[in-house]
Amino acid sequence: MSLNTPKLTVDAVILLDEKIVLIERKNPPFRGKFALPGGFVDIGETTEEAVAREVMEETGLTIEIVKLLGVYSEPSRDPRGHTVSIVYMVRGKGVPKADSDAKGVYLFDIHDIPEMAFDHNLIIENARSDIYGILSRM
Repeated sequence: MSLNTPKLTVDAVILLDEKIVLIERKNPPFRGKFALPGGFVDIGETTEEAVAREVMEETGLTIEIVKLLGVYSEPSRDPRGHTVSIVYMVRGKGVPKADSDAKGVYLFDIHDIPEMAFDHNLIIENARSDIYGILSRM
């Protein structure tokens, strides 16, 4: 018997040098658009392990998880099918370098966030007060 359920993903709002880290997507969907680093959770992996792995694979950064920001489950958020994303606020460490699914890695001021893929603009908007709080302590 095959279960038909949403796929589990993770995304990271990364703060590095008082900026937000975004990737430029290398692959469809949304090739060439900016996005939060993230991806699918592997079988046997916690969401915390998955977000650290995905951030490393896409940006070359290690992370420290600050908090769970929320769960995003709108069925139409990903054109590939229904996904549920666990989103974390994290602090990045290291020098950003694009890898795997990322064509590029960029740092943006919180006031200068571009149009992004998926529902990532909504995620940033929902995280604004947390971002300001963390930036004020950096």
